[in-house]
Amino acid sequence: MPWKERYTISDERTLPDAEVRWPDGRRCAFRIVVDLAPTSGPDGITPADLATPEAYFGRHGGLDALLGVLERRGLPATFAVPAVIAEIMPDTVRRLRDAGHEIAAHGFKHEDVSRLPRDAEKARLARTTEIIARIAGERPTGWFSLARPGDKFAGGAVSPHTIDLLVEAGYDYFGNGLADDIPHYWVSDFASRRNILALPYYYHYDDQFFLLFPKKGTGLENPGALERNWRAELDAQYKRGRQFSMVLHPHAIGWPNRLQVLERFLDHAASLPGLWVATSAACAKHWLATFPAATHLRLEPSIWQDYPGSLS
Repeated sequence: MPWKERYTISDERTLPDAEVRWPDGRRCAFRIVVDLAPTSGPDGITPADLATPEAYFGRHGGLDALLGVLERRGLPATFAVPAVIAEIMPDTVRRLRDAGHEIAAHGFKHEDVSRLPRDAEKARLARTTEIIARIAGERPTGWFSLARPGDKFAGGAVSPHTIDLLVEAGYDYFGNGLADDIPHYWVSDFASRRNILALPYYYHYDDQFFLLFPKKGTGLENPGALERNWRAELDAQYKRGRQFSMVLHPHAIGWPNRLQVLERFLDHAASLPGLWVATSAACAKHWLATFPAATHLRLEPSIWQDYPGSLS
């Protein structure tokens, strides 16, 4: 589909299966993203959000249990960390780094920046980058954003300035792209082709949308449906040779019965020959080198026309 400002983030012309290539001839890319943000509102994490039983469990028992699963299997993950959480848990962030996991930025306090002026958003982005770089010992290369309430396209809590600010700040990738099931380029300006690499994200493979809605304890959680979704999508992407990504929240997945669901799924993933388990940073590095925007971003003017009174 041709590019149209405010309509699509990309040209939406995906690579055919036969053209997708992963390192060393691997069959399919597999990413695990762990979100360290507690549940919060659009204004971001507050002291009250940190004091809930779920948040406390997520920072302690849930995270430790999840790390045990990853470490026993030698699986690297990308940890999306708000700057305020990095300040609260610096030793944990460094422990994750030392274990070989990627530390990515997840906003200053997991807030919705779509209502901020450009200068205010730029200042928060710079402060977030500085805090995580100082604590983790290296600058983050990826930026994740929460979903914005009422945003049916689930682009995340981004403003008209976010992508440009990330490009200016030197970020390699944005972690919440929904225009494709493989890495793709989010275009912020058609004329200049300004863009950032976006990595795929879908609600369907995010644990909290099955394990927390309805709320825990109602007897209506859906871990079985989550496991079926994970497995069906991985099998389909593996068959096509594309990419699978999942998002985990320690306060959601860290309960013993839910960890069993995760372990069964990871056992299934381990049985697939040629699966490339990579951090988001490694996936982005490969894609930027193999399919650079200079040769693989093919935008065309839109055939759509705006008319007075139209909603297009």
